[in-house]
Amino acid sequence: MNKVNCFLSVALKRLFFRWRKSSENINAKEEKSSREIEEGENRGPEMTAGLDANSATTNGAPGKKTDDGVFTVSVTGAYENDGFKGDGGGNPHKPPRELTDEEASQQGKFKMSTKEKWRILKNVTAISCAFMIQFTAFQGTANLQSSINAKDGLGTLSLSSIFAALVVSCIFVPSFLIKRLTVKWTLCLSMLCYAPYIASQFYPRFYTLIPCGIIVGIGAAPMWASKATYLTQVAGVYAKLTDQAVDAIIVRFFGFFFLAWQTAELWGNLISSLVLSNPHGTDAGTTDYDLCGANFCASISNSDETSAVASSELFEIMSIYLACIIVAVILIVILVDPLSRYGERQRRNSAVELTGIQLLSATFIQLKKPYQQLLIPMTIYIGVEQAFISADFTQSYVSCAMGVNNVGFVMICFGVVNAICSLLFGSVMKYVGRVPIMILGISVHAAVQIFLLLWRPHPDNPLLFFMASGLWGVGDAVWQTQVNGLYGALFRRNKEAAFSNYRLWESVGFVVAYAYSTQLCARMKLYVQLAILVFGFLLYCVVEIHHMRKLRKQKIKEKRAAELAAKRQAAIDQEPETTDDEKDDIDDEIIVTHL
Repeated sequence: MNKVNCFLSVALKRLFFRWRKSSENINAKEEKSSREIEEGENRGPEMTAGLDANSATTNGAPGKKTDDGVFTVSVTGAYENDGFKGDGGGNPHKPPRELTDEEASQQGKFKMSTKEKWRILKNVTAISCAFMIQFTAFQGTANLQSSINAKDGLGTLSLSSIFAALVVSCIFVPSFLIKRLTVKWTLCLSMLCYAPYIASQFYPRFYTLIPCGIIVGIGAAPMWASKATYLTQVAGVYAKLTDQAVDAIIVRFFGFFFLAWQTAELWGNLISSLVLSNPHGTDAGTTDYDLCGANFCASISNSDETSAVASSELFEIMSIYLACIIVAVILIVILVDPLSRYGERQRRNSAVELTGIQLLSATFIQLKKPYQQLLIPMTIYIGVEQAFISADFTQSYVSCAMGVNNVGFVMICFGVVNAICSLLFGSVMKYVGRVPIMILGISVHAAVQIFLLLWRPHPDNPLLFFMASGLWGVGDAVWQTQVNGLYGALFRRNKEAAFSNYRLWESVGFVVAYAYSTQLCARMKLYVQLAILVFGFLLYCVVEIHHMRKLRKQKIKEKRAAELAAKRQAAIDQEPETTDDEKDDIDDEIIVTHL
């Protein structure tokens, strides 16, 4: 009898718990159905129809009548809606809608196809070729100034006016102009500023060359700033599309650009050599070679010199150079896409809006940054070393010992080596990093300058002239690619102001070098350059060490965050599965009863 009572008790308990479980499931389904109808979320397709009878059913299930006599009849499972996709086990959900271009722009994003990388390469190539053509004309003209406009130092004074105006332009113009014209059209307008200076060579006077030189200086700063901004921005997009390091792509793009830009020295010298059939100064400057090299001291003795270039030849070469300027601008207009295609609008929307006065003083604001202050001496050295190789080296060593007719050949060697190394360093940087290449640059330039201090140039050893020129090109390629890339990597959110500062302090180096060019002997110039180089490199090392520590701390922080997230996930995965204790107890009792 006790066994029968026990069996009946267990049976009643099972029936009671099953009834309660069924009741809870029914209530839960009704709550879920009511909530889905009220909120309009996570429900299947529905059909709404106006019915008069109260017995409307769908698949045997009665519909629900609203106050206005409209029945909402659920047809879940009867119709398939492709707009909702199930995930295989949960409730059907609607796939996320793709953002339109306007919505993406409002959110600070922009859509880009992976095929866009080829278009980016096309834009970089077009800008590089345009600058190569542009500076074929300008550098060719600048190299001739001391010859065709030697009287009263007009040619040298016009070059000085260019860099003096460039210093002022770097402070105010780039950010102001780029903000209003965008990068592409700033580039076009700035390149056109070089045309009046070329045209003024047809009638060289103080009141024509000097004002046109100032126009070149004003246009040069926004031109270089917009170029650097464009290359840095598209490099970031290209790195995202190809899943590569941004710093490496920036340096690679700058390396390719300077490869093309440095060849302008070659083409400009070739054009002038081919057109000018009788260049003056074909004989060696002196037979006393002890006065050449580091012992050379410039003297002002050109007040009575006149140009030995025929007017017809001058007209012909300047016409070619002027055509080069026009072709370069046309290349930018036709082949280069606006930077808005690669996020210029989003980048500007994310930046803090500046008033007109703040925008004009953006370059000064950039000077408050410690990285910018530490890079000033290194940037000044870039201008000083370029002025030395183009003016002092050619005059104190090449012209003095070998004659003016060999200056073009020696400078061609400098330009070719510089161009090759610019491309090479841009590709090698992603494998070895920036620091080893910078160490190579300071080692080469310091060694060459010590060699120039000890060397006594003589025409019997022409290879030494080409060796010094070529090694100088190696060092210059390091500074042009790595320092530009460093500016782009450190100041990504303020690229215009950063590159304006770069051009500003590089121009200061040019002005300083030209200022003491006629006052100091070559030996003292080399000492000054060595001091600036060593001091600038030491401050660069401070920047690099601090930047590496910052990146290392950021990686450690990200690693700790990832480890913490992994631990939390592991803790969640190890939690025991929740079960119905009452059901387990009933099952145990049933097993005992059967036994």
